[in-house]
Amino acid sequence: MRWVLYPLAFILVAIVIGIATLATAATLAWPNLPSLETLTDYRPRIPLRVFTADGHLLGEFGEERRSVVRIADVPPMLRQAILAAEDERFYEHHGIDPVGIARAALANLTSGGRGQGASTITMQVARNFFLTREKTYNRKLYEILLSLKIEQNLSKDQILELYVNQIYLGQRAYGFSAAARTYFGKPLEQINLAEAAMLAGLPKAPSAFNPVVNPRRATVRQQYVLRRMLDAGFIDEVAYRAALDTQVRTSSARQNGNNASIQGDYVAEMARQIAVDQFGEDAYHLGIRIITTVRRDDQIAARQALQEGVLAYDRRRGYRGPEGFVDLSGMDETKDERFDELLADTEDVGELLGALVLEASPKAVRVYRRGETHTVEGNGLRFVAPMLAANAPQARRIRPGAIVRIRHTGEQGWEILQLPEVQAALVSLDPHTGAVRALVGGFDFARNKFNHVTQAYRQPGSSFKPFIFSAAFERGYSPSSLVEDEPLHFPAGVTGSQDWTPRNYDGKFDGLMTVRDAMARSKNMVSIRLLQSITPQYAQDYISRFGFEPERHPPYLTMALGAGSVTPWQMAAGYAVFANGGFRVEPYVVSEIIDGEGRVVARVDPPVAGQSAPRVIDPRNAWLTNSVLQDVVRRGTAGRARSLNRSDLAGKTGTTNDYLDAWFCGYNPDLVAVAWLGHSQPRNLGRGETGGSAALPIWINYMRSALKGAPENPWPRPDGLVELHLADSAQAEFIYRENMPPEPPPRPLLPFDFSPAMESTEEAIPPVPPAMPRTEPPAPVVERSFGSR
Repeated sequence: MRWVLYPLAFILVAIVIGIATLATAATLAWPNLPSLETLTDYRPRIPLRVFTADGHLLGEFGEERRSVVRIADVPPMLRQAILAAEDERFYEHHGIDPVGIARAALANLTSGGRGQGASTITMQVARNFFLTREKTYNRKLYEILLSLKIEQNLSKDQILELYVNQIYLGQRAYGFSAAARTYFGKPLEQINLAEAAMLAGLPKAPSAFNPVVNPRRATVRQQYVLRRMLDAGFIDEVAYRAALDTQVRTSSARQNGNNASIQGDYVAEMARQIAVDQFGEDAYHLGIRIITTVRRDDQIAARQALQEGVLAYDRRRGYRGPEGFVDLSGMDETKDERFDELLADTEDVGELLGALVLEASPKAVRVYRRGETHTVEGNGLRFVAPMLAANAPQARRIRPGAIVRIRHTGEQGWEILQLPEVQAALVSLDPHTGAVRALVGGFDFARNKFNHVTQAYRQPGSSFKPFIFSAAFERGYSPSSLVEDEPLHFPAGVTGSQDWTPRNYDGKFDGLMTVRDAMARSKNMVSIRLLQSITPQYAQDYISRFGFEPERHPPYLTMALGAGSVTPWQMAAGYAVFANGGFRVEPYVVSEIIDGEGRVVARVDPPVAGQSAPRVIDPRNAWLTNSVLQDVVRRGTAGRARSLNRSDLAGKTGTTNDYLDAWFCGYNPDLVAVAWLGHSQPRNLGRGETGGSAALPIWINYMRSALKGAPENPWPRPDGLVELHLADSAQAEFIYRENMPPEPPPRPLLPFDFSPAMESTEEAIPPVPPAMPRTEPPAPVVERSFGSR
């Protein structure tokens, strides 16, 4: 028997020595444990957040995404899911769970691995706040001692609250509230049992069980958590089965299913820059909230209108071919991981999702994407049909191994598209205050962060004509004034460089016409003659009233055709002067800044039209310009806007030389919106891609949503206008009272060189040397307010 007792005695002595050693180490280490002030005075790093005017999150900035919640606000089912997955006996132990340790050891011994850990929630809190993740006995001892100290000083609910808010759950999300928004796009209180179990499965390995990147592994982990909840008695069999059958849709899947998301990245970036300018780098962790002026529904409508407009343009220009090709020979379709690796560098762009072609024929294309295969057929192949034909160029043909873009169209299924090369911008604002209601600076912020609304200086083309016409009204012209639409030619001796023969879009000249008709039909010759009459120098000074930079608009006759440089932001501010009756308002996008303590540290009090904003043009001028621009919609180049069935719309199309830029700037008394389409590096959009065909549809689709339910609001006619009745028209016209002529004066002939009309481009800015010298204009056009047209 002695040979049996000796080993037992040796083991017992070893245990006693080990316990004594641990006790000594613990005794020595206890006084050196860190203070728990970090926990008792919990001040998490809360990111900078940007919100819409109606309280919806637009974006957040900071290394850690976190939304702090009280434990009482955590749904009970999520608390139970966390306990089931991480620490079932949390409310029973004192920081260390011997039962859990024994169970984990037995499970690991049985499985021959390390499938289960024995860390309690308290130990994880200690590790997350005070320790590293190095696997040493010394670190483990400190973790145990800190857990005991935490349990002595904090209640169980306080510990669990710290855990719920501090734990890292992948994709920069810290805490379960941030994770719910990150993965499911919803607040914590709205998640269901299936989603709660998926979130509770993340702490073990956030990257491995990420439901967006690894949906299958996330589902396996979720099922484990649900089984643990069932075994622990947290849920019954019915709830367990229902949760297993519930389809979990991540936030990216929601977007892919055409559910609207705000996607206000350009607005959020503008707000971020303002915050950093004021608070420095601390802005990223002080919990600052920025309230913008944009509205959720307007922003969604603007984003959708812009994307659809860009995609419509892209369809008109044709399919360029797949983004790339990979070799699929010898691959097993059951090995999804390999396909995922091939698509790893193909990031989704909004609703345009990267996919790998597995089979292709003119009638159907089967593609793989993130563990699933989809079949595209019928109308979904219409756009790419030429590249499915047998005679398609091999480098552009859709075949197995091709990487393409797919988009879900709802009931119609999937379609194959491509990433657009063209860019676009849309901005809308309240003309009474300048508050921006929606702003989209490009097709996709992730691909191109350049904000085309505020940063892109482009030629406005004919969309700049209203400001020239307004200047002419100020110098005595009226909508009924008659001006020649006849050829013009400027020899090199006048231009100082080379001959310049401007032309109209249609290549036709219609002779004498009213200013109103000239605007509606966007007649370039009339615009040039008006500018000749009032002088480019006067016009250059006049446009500064609208907020334009005179130095970007040299005082040459090409100014009449919009040869200067503007941004959509400036154009919106300029058109707001017409919309609000003549007052200058400054666009702004941030209304309030609130610090981490809830104090308002900055608030915008904008000048208001008709109250504190400066008047910059005569109210009669604004009314006459609005009247002329309404005809652009009623019977002119913006006739498509009649589809909105409103009588209070006005605006102007614009297309620049060689189809480099397409514009539409339009408004009613309560909302101004500007749409632009072009390439970031200017190049030809293609023949026929005018402001009316490329930009106006974006504007219409946005305004259809933005003005839905809003009553029509006509502009009231101001005092000081005299009504004229033209001999050949049933329509009455108006003129400034002081400009009323006593009788129709004779119209002098203008000295022109009549040259053959050149081939036209819509509203194009003809090429002209930028260094045209200032010259005295020819004899002015004398206004005729009566007589036949």
